[in-house]
Amino acid sequence: MNALKTVTTAVVLALAAITMASAASDYAMSPTPEDQKWLLPATPPAPADNQPNAARVELGKMLFFDPRLSSDSNMSCASCHSPLFGWSDGLGTARGTKSKVLGRASPTVVNTGYNTIHMWDGRKATLEDQAMGPMESMDEMAMDLSALFKWLNTSPGYQTAFKKAYPGEAIDAKTLSKSIASFERTVVSNESPFDRWLHGDAKAMTAEQVRGFRLFTDAGKGNCAACHQAPNFTDNGFHNIGLASYDKPSPDVGRFAIKPVKSLKGAFKTPTLRDIELTAPYFHDGSAKTLMEVVEHYNRGGVSKTDLSPEMKPLNLTREEMQAIVAFMQALTTPPKPFTLPALPPQ
Repeated sequence: MNALKTVTTAVVLALAAITMASAASDYAMSPTPEDQKWLLPATPPAPADNQPNAARVELGKMLFFDPRLSSDSNMSCASCHSPLFGWSDGLGTARGTKSKVLGRASPTVVNTGYNTIHMWDGRKATLEDQAMGPMESMDEMAMDLSALFKWLNTSPGYQTAFKKAYPGEAIDAKTLSKSIASFERTVVSNESPFDRWLHGDAKAMTAEQVRGFRLFTDAGKGNCAACHQAPNFTDNGFHNIGLASYDKPSPDVGRFAIKPVKSLKGAFKTPTLRDIELTAPYFHDGSAKTLMEVVEHYNRGGVSKTDLSPEMKPLNLTREEMQAIVAFMQALTTPPKPFTLPALPPQ
């Protein structure tokens, strides 16, 4: 009886292996020339008047982690964009001043330097544009800007740092924004198993992960790359993906509030998938706890059909295909490196 059981188990495993091998053979398991479009430039682009250098990055890092840039001196940019949580915060939706629960999740800072538009609703055009946003918002850091710049202009440590970073320029919103943006451009993920595979390391990804990539890019299967485009896994566009929260009374209309075009009702910016494994929960409303929940949402073609983007339709993926796509997204994580917090000026 035990021998029969052993043989049966072996047959089942062999059949499973044959099935997986057959499915994998439908796709190229090695990178193709077309796949090279997914390789990111080594560094993000920067405007001519804010080319990065060590002094600018160090100043931006100090400001990014300094809670004194908030009204209660207890919140910094890093409170919502922490290296501990993939440069997000691990929460469904962000917390603002006095722990106020906000309506949207904190997007990751990872690879934002490659983006051409910023924020869930695209209201900021550049990293420099968005840097002051949380300080200006009365729901977020709620900072008195006149008090902020009075302090920065009298702080010996910051006076020295600004002078090194932007000699001859004032300590004001412009230089503060430029320095924070300079630091944010250093938060880059481009050394993941997927990147190593693209560079020719055949063993960097598993067969399941490679198959997941092929399903991800296959217009007749996952079709994920229609929106999560090369090389940063975003089209920098806006889509209503049919989240259940859009059926609630007075839903968040997203991009429509900034650009009142009917096709943008309930549409939110496509986020990068780089380091996505580190930034749960997912979606702008934090409604998906796992990557599998994300893929299941797309597989059913969304929940709310109101103002649904035309890209959204049922995918009819099998469980194994969904698992392969999840496995691929897990291959987009760059191994973490030690991160040193900045030393802040004492006053």
